[in-house]
Amino acid sequence: MISLKFPDGSARDFESGVTGLDVAASIAKSLAKKAVAVSLDGTVRDIYDPINADAEIRIITRMDPEGLELIRHDAAHVMAEAVQELYPGTQVTIGPVIENGFYYDFAREEPFTPEDLPKIEAKMREIIQRDSPFSYEVMPRDAAKKMFGDMGEAYKVELIDAIPEGDNIKIYSQREWFDLCRGPHMPSTGKVGKAFKLQKIAGAYWRGDSNNPMLQRIYGTAWATDDQLKAYLHMLEEAEKRDHRRLGREMDLFHFQEEAPGAVFWHAKGWSLFQLLIGYMRRRQQDWGYVEVNSPDMMERTLWEQSGHWEKFAENMYIAETPDDRVFCCKPMNCPGHVQIFKNGLKSYRDLPLRIAEFGKVHRYEPSGALHGLLRVRHFTQDDAHIFCTEDQITEECVKLNEQVLSIYRDFGFEDVRIKFSDRPEKRVGEDAVWDKAEAALKRAVEVAGLTYELNPGEGAFYGPKLEYVLRDAIGRDWQCGTVQVDLNMPQRLGAYYIGADGEKTVPVMIHRAMFGSLERFTGILVEHHAGHLPLWLSPTQAVVATIVSDANEYAETVLARLNAAGLRAGADLRNEKINYKVREHSVAKVPVILVAGKREAEERTVSVRRLGSREQDVMSLDDAIAMIAAEAVPPDMRSNPQATEAA
Repeated sequence: MISLKFPDGSARDFESGVTGLDVAASIAKSLAKKAVAVSLDGTVRDIYDPINADAEIRIITRMDPEGLELIRHDAAHVMAEAVQELYPGTQVTIGPVIENGFYYDFAREEPFTPEDLPKIEAKMREIIQRDSPFSYEVMPRDAAKKMFGDMGEAYKVELIDAIPEGDNIKIYSQREWFDLCRGPHMPSTGKVGKAFKLQKIAGAYWRGDSNNPMLQRIYGTAWATDDQLKAYLHMLEEAEKRDHRRLGREMDLFHFQEEAPGAVFWHAKGWSLFQLLIGYMRRRQQDWGYVEVNSPDMMERTLWEQSGHWEKFAENMYIAETPDDRVFCCKPMNCPGHVQIFKNGLKSYRDLPLRIAEFGKVHRYEPSGALHGLLRVRHFTQDDAHIFCTEDQITEECVKLNEQVLSIYRDFGFEDVRIKFSDRPEKRVGEDAVWDKAEAALKRAVEVAGLTYELNPGEGAFYGPKLEYVLRDAIGRDWQCGTVQVDLNMPQRLGAYYIGADGEKTVPVMIHRAMFGSLERFTGILVEHHAGHLPLWLSPTQAVVATIVSDANEYAETVLARLNAAGLRAGADLRNEKINYKVREHSVAKVPVILVAGKREAEERTVSVRRLGSREQDVMSLDDAIAMIAAEAVPPDMRSNPQATEAA
């Protein structure tokens, strides 16, 4: 007999060899009908696998997160079968589950076209309708290689060679069609359901290596219900409308070009927005007791070797050798430079915590295929800060950081923020005892702050554990932005110390902190979150005065002068164009307020106020209109802090 423990804490004895389906049926027939897999001690297994040892068990249905992953996994297999039925001679390679869907890479001489996708979808529906059972057998390595070799599936033979000796070679079948796969799978193809869609075709090198053959990749998405699929497709439509690259052109914010891949050419309006973000963060940091510094963009290799970056990060660094045979690196991170600033001059425990901030430009090589507008670049600016403190100050400082970062996101319209705790990665520096201490301190800070977090195992920085702040935007997408990291390794490696209360040299704790993260990336996220309709206080151009007739030009210039005098970022459109044309053009450029002035407005000293996204117009006195816009233009941190307003 074996003992199986259920999620509610209860346990029952079963005959050894019982399957997950048997266990589900023993609970309820309805559960057995819904069951698609089983979790044993946290590992998902086929529902028909025999269970031969005590374990914690959980029955998985299509509606569970693991069930959704299985739907996508099985959909990839169904797609591969459909492709080979429709296009004989096509080789299948790999087909993993990815975020929101799946893909499969195929080797085929003739290229797929978008017109092929509906045909493949129709064939997939046939295969799902057949409801063929999934089953597997474990084959000897040589037999599996011969079988796939005889079929002309050269890529499968290569995959088998890559499987470590001693690991099982599993072959999963669905009717006559089969594939090399670790599993698990649902009971049958019918469990995939109808809520799927093939999305696009792309090229992909075999195993991601440009020296290997180019394959054809077909992407798809799959969900547990039709409603989930419809919601996802709607989100994609919304995301396309909000694409910051398109909006960036329409709003005249920035552009990219081949001569500087992964680097932004900021236009005047975009640079204005960028500087508004820096100005906002600078004010907040001053309130919180940070001093702003600037460290060199390029430093010698030896420093990066001491910090640990050379060993762990060298392949992503830009490197230059000078005529005197010295090797320099463009900084990928600001932290080693901040340690040098801390080390300059003797520090006492009375000087701690010392909070150092920098809007530092960093340089990291990203593969060309990974670059994506402002969201993935090679050269970017971080709102980077480092807090040097004692071990006793870690919790208090991290609690403050939590409060600060969440307040910043609220100011920019992000109310839904999730926190992930990332612990030690496989590639790291420092002793495990040091990591134990750092992880415990960071967890304690989150718990003291009363916040919940999700564990993100193995995703910490190479020098310390971290908290990641994930923003959910207006259409439900998640973006990881801010981080807080507790580092007990780098200060020691770089020889930083302070004089403790006992008169001894003591290595400080270094808390790494970024709130926007990459300012370029945060700008892109912000533009997409607001669909370009930025809050008035953040808009590069806050108002435009547009004339109906040339007789109003002189008055429009007076209005513009009054707007500028009130500290507003404004412009005037005096062109000899129809007012509807002007309004449409400035609306596309996402100007929040258009003040329309004609002959009557000039005579009465009024303006017609038109808001972005509204067809309504309000006629107001010039004084009232300027007062209204000026009040709305005050940044949120200044509204709650009169001293900041006075200082500005």
